Amino acid sequence: MNILIVYAHPEPKSFNGALKDLAVSELTSLGHQVKVSDLYAMNFKAVADQDDFQSLQNEEFLKYAVEQKHASKTGSFSPDIQAEQEKLLWADFIIFQFPIWWYSVPAILKGWFDRVFASGFIYSRDNRYDTGGLKGRKAMLSATTGSPKHAYTPYGMDGDIHEKILYHINHGMLYFAGLEPVEPFIAWTPSHLEEDRKQYLEEYKRLLCNLSEIPSIPYHPTSHYDEDHQLKKEYR
Repeated sequence: MNILIVYAHPEPKSFNGALKDLAVSELTSLGHQVKVSDLYAMNFKAVADQDDFQSLQNEEFLKYAVEQKHASKTGSFSPDIQAEQEKLLWADFIIFQFPIWWYSVPAILKGWFDRVFASGFIYSRDNRYDTGGLKGRKAMLSATTGSPKHAYTPYGMDGDIHEKILYHINHGMLYFAGLEPVEPFIAWTPSHLEEDRKQYLEEYKRLLCNLSEIPSIPYHPTSHYDEDHQLKKEYR
């Protein structure tokens, strides 16, 4: 497969960096083609603004999504956005490697989503979720936490990891874009014990050897919703 790793951590020697490096070496050894977007090393611009476009449809008033749609039609995104979009179209499988900061992704990765997952390229009014622009590709979150696993249970202090912490990413970003999210890989508090880090690396290596077997996260297709965006009774 063609595999893109979008990596967001400022320290190359971090455990996130170790997971990224392991993925590159292991996937390459298995015969996959691998590309990495190391957002901090790239000094990727996180702030969405008018400089994201080589030409503007309306130079008097910036409507960012409208300009994204215009740039999608005219091929006038800034070069850094175009490069990331080309990687997405190249990829069959995308891995997002990051630490969970403030219940979400680091700001640089959120900015990547804001700028790269553009209107007209990723989605439109009639093309989103199971009909989004990246349909036919899979994606996986590989994340580290600062709190232990039991804190992220349904009754845990930090909230359920799947339904409250990662849902807005898996459903609201990946699935919205047409990607098929698979179950995430999570390393719980890897900064605490060296033995835990070794075990996580072994677990991740086994997972990477069987990417196609990772279960997908089941989300409803758009056809299961009515005109008011409510889930139809027969699917509740």
